[in-house]
Amino acid sequence: MYKKVLAAVNEHLNSEVSARYALHLAKETGARIYFCSIAENGLGKKSFSLAEEAVKRLSHRARELGVESDCILKTGNPIEQIKKIVADEGIDIAFAATRREDVEKRFYARTVSRRLSLALPCSVALVRVVHLGRVHPRKILVPLKARIDHITERARFAAIMAKAFDARLSLFHAAQPLGRFLNNEVHLTPREWETRLPDDIIRFIKDLNSQDIAYDKKLTPGIAGITIAIEAAAKRHDLIIMGASERSLLNSLLRGNPVERVLRETICDLIILRPRE
Repeated sequence: MYKKVLAAVNEHLNSEVSARYALHLAKETGARIYFCSIAENGLGKKSFSLAEEAVKRLSHRARELGVESDCILKTGNPIEQIKKIVADEGIDIAFAATRREDVEKRFYARTVSRRLSLALPCSVALVRVVHLGRVHPRKILVPLKARIDHITERARFAAIMAKAFDARLSLFHAAQPLGRFLNNEVHLTPREWETRLPDDIIRFIKDLNSQDIAYDKKLTPGIAGITIAIEAAAKRHDLIIMGASERSLLNSLLRGNPVERVLRETICDLIILRPRE
């Protein structure tokens, strides 16, 4: 599925942690990994040296794991250069760390991550690093919305990450509340909630079952962004894997966006996947 993986590396430590997630995915899938560092015009010599050293460390780690790797060091516009590398090398998925601005600003308001996610013709995994020293997740939370695009790739990506770290998946769906009946909240048992699973989630579970992966599943009423953050904190998950929202920019600005909420409030690492199946 993924035969060529790219990891964007810069002078910041979180990009190296993001690249290590990419490295473990490459090892699990038998893929070749490309570590690339693009020095923007005007970048100081110290910053460039830090990025170069990070690439060397990652290349050394790849050799230890038996993963074939290439190192690419260039100067110029990062987005344009990475886009060219992806096209020239036939990259299947690219990993990049989110920046501080992605947390402080609206995620869909022209941030670097937004532009990168839209520009690349391959799948993109944006990594929000919270714990710099924890790159081996044991519990992975996978929030699922009612409508899921690229179901097969999303299910396989989650399965690959679980296998790569020998982790257990927890599928989680924050369903819309049923409302109230005579001013009393409507309560359903977990089994009753499960009978209301959307068709796309049923298909996701079916694809996951074909990967021979152990997982738990939970369905609960609530507002998606808040409920996901609370679930991750309460169950002490190490990593969240969720999809980039398909909501338009206008809807995102007016109604908010679950990805933005989790991006700001997560207490564990987060991978936002945008498939290009």
